[in-house]
Amino acid sequence: MRSPSLSPGLAPAFDEAVHLVLCDFGKQGLAYVETEPLTTEQNVINNMLAGQYTHPVQVMAFNIAEGWSRDVSEDVAHEVLERARAEHKTIPEETRGFLEDLLDEELEPELTA
Repeated sequence: MRSPSLSPGLAPAFDEAVHLVLCDFGKQGLAYVETEPLTTEQNVINNMLAGQYTHPVQVMAFNIAEGWSRDVSEDVAHEVLERARAEHKTIPEETRGFLEDLLDEELEPELTA
């Protein structure tokens, strides 16, 4: 009989939602780029406003302790747009396509200049 492994698991031990961003790297393919142990929705939103992701296409959230995962792309897109409007920020080119694909509204010219 095998004894249980004493090595730590690969999944985060945090009881919080972790967010992963799927980006499209063209010919290189798709990849989840967020690998910090605990990446919150606010981290993702801040990074999108700063243009830190190359063509993001999806944001997934999961919580191992609670046993759930879900696509939060639309929620993140709405929050990015809301923050850009409230803070009078220009949405980076890298993020613009993500918003346009997920939201049914046209971005104001001042947000895309």
